Amino acid sequence: MLPTRSLVAAALCVTSILSISMPPARGQWTPSTTWSVTIVLPPKLVAGRPATLAVLGADAHLAADVTVDLGNNQRVKTDATGRAFFTAPASGGVLIAKASGTSSVALVDASLPTAARPALSVAPVISIQDRFAICSAGFRGDADANLVKINDGLALILAASPECLVVFPGPMATPGPAKISVEAPGLQWTGTTTLVALQFDALRPALAPGKKSRLGIRVIGSGERLRISVVNQTPGVLKFSKGDTQELVTSGGAQNLAEVEVESIRSGDFSFRARLIPIPDAETSGRYLVAAADLAPAYLQRDVKNLGERLQRHPGDVQRVRRDLGKILAVTISGDFRTLLEAAFSSL
Repeated sequence: MLPTRSLVAAALCVTSILSISMPPARGQWTPSTTWSVTIVLPPKLVAGRPATLAVLGADAHLAADVTVDLGNNQRVKTDATGRAFFTAPASGGVLIAKASGTSSVALVDASLPTAARPALSVAPVISIQDRFAICSAGFRGDADANLVKINDGLALILAASPECLVVFPGPMATPGPAKISVEAPGLQWTGTTTLVALQFDALRPALAPGKKSRLGIRVIGSGERLRISVVNQTPGVLKFSKGDTQELVTSGGAQNLAEVEVESIRSGDFSFRARLIPIPDAETSGRYLVAAADLAPAYLQRDVKNLGERLQRHPGDVQRVRRDLGKILAVTISGDFRTLLEAAFSSL
């Protein structure tokens, strides 16, 4: 059984926490202590087949004894490793899992491919501070029945299904070219990728009340231009000049970086989150939108359905669909419909 491990920087992010040296202000911002979790599901499940999920706590550790509602009267509780074994629904195109006020979604395929095993898919660039998916066919739904190594170092398998594994790089992973090997009963595969780290540079100039500064986000391990998302996690302390969530493209080259303009609001600790933006997946996004259309309010059903169909007919229209989907998300409250829209948006 895989031991419980601390995950450095919770999934989907690497967080840099810095401090502003300014006089204290009345009503100074303090961080919320509300308990929250992240549910990690394999991107694809197979109907009626076993799978493994994981739950990460707000402290970035795998969280034991968390009850996850999978719908259709199926609930599971994470064990000492922070994971839980379950069976995918026998029908339906998606599974929505919920726990502690949060939710996550995965696609459900009717069956495994009947033709020759599809090529194993892994992103060409992976952050060592983030989880990533490996998809094909022939994996085991029990995460511990699979083995993943990166440059001969063991990687942590968070979630698993017959089609996909969700993996977190091990503590020995370092930026640069990497070999990935995957083993499961009857399956052996090796491939290559590039590992990168996202690092925050010191603010230039140093922050002062009411003054603007620039925050640099540097890519270590690759000279390619990469799309990244940067989130201001403490908007009560400082603000980004163009919104607290920004999508940027790094410069490429030996000094591969992007910059955000920031302005201090008051004294206090502040933090940022940065992650790689995956390559757009029009097919996956379209499937989420088809499922979302069934849950959409009557006045939005046609719009959401049309977006899904547009991706299926014209997968090159990613940016246009993403823009229109963002407008719908801006006026959508929390719930299953929003969960599906967010999954579609993040796939683009």
